[in-house]
Amino acid sequence: MQNHSEITKAITAFVKKLDIKAGTISGLGAVNEATLRILDPATKKFVDKTFSEQMEITNITGNISQQNNKHYIHMHVTLGRGDYTALAGHLLTAKINGAGEFVIESFEGTVNRYSDEDTGLNLYKF
Repeated sequence: MQNHSEITKAITAFVKKLDIKAGTISGLGAVNEATLRILDPATKKFVDKTFSEQMEITNITGNISQQNNKHYIHMHVTLGRGDYTALAGHLLTAKINGAGEFVIESFEGTVNRYSDEDTGLNLYKF
């Protein structure tokens, strides 16, 4: 991925261009800004937080599916900080600062999602 690219936008554009409807995503690299999200299960509300510092992507794991006939990208990330602590959560956005190496594996067929009111999450519909 190009330096200074926004990861979620770049992966989403790639998936749409190739019309991948089911697959997995993995990756590593470095970023200087990332917005992460976690779910508060008590309120079913998401909490977002942005971190602006140089961090190593030690792992991105994600999947590709469809919701309401649109591409749905779901990624989680672990980020290493300069003090050797780590941050983790659902990846909303992140800006590459250095390198970004990603692998996308596509599968035949389509995996669909639905919005689950009990959990507040978009879950697989099999």
